[in-house]
Amino acid sequence: MNQQQYIINRKANIVELADTLGNISKACRKLGVSRQHYYDIKNVLEDEGLEGLLEKSRTNPNLKNRISAELEREILDYALEFATHGQHRIANELKRKGYTLSSTAVRGVLLRNGIQTIPLRLKRLEKWAAEEKNILTENQLQALEYAKEEKEAHGEIETFHPGFF
Repeated sequence: MNQQQYIINRKANIVELADTLGNISKACRKLGVSRQHYYDIKNVLEDEGLEGLLEKSRTNPNLKNRISAELEREILDYALEFATHGQHRIANELKRKGYTLSSTAVRGVLLRNGIQTIPLRLKRLEKWAAEEKNILTENQLQALEYAKEEKEAHGEIETFHPGFF
């Protein structure tokens, strides 16, 4: 018996016991559930049957609030071109181009694509530059130089000096 079957059986047993005893309050007390929970289960059983007792995921995205695919692509392209710009600056620059969006919408796109911080955007730029072999713009070169300086400052670049990692 898997987890879902166990949950369905447990919920169905609450209704069954109440029918057997003929007293909802006693059944609920015996099983340690509230009467409201019993009535919720009973209503679901009447409306949807046993399939309605399955646990429903509550993490479905609300797609009507999501921005268009074209605007999302524009944000990702901008984040690739200017990897050191944050969500507020990206939103402001795209507003100048005529798009209507908030910095929170930009943050949502960056989070969904795993590039919410500057180091993550810089890694994406490095990977893109290595894979595509494209000619980098001045802004991209500056961003890669910035990334190199940050790595050196934090000791992530290998050196021949003892004591440095």
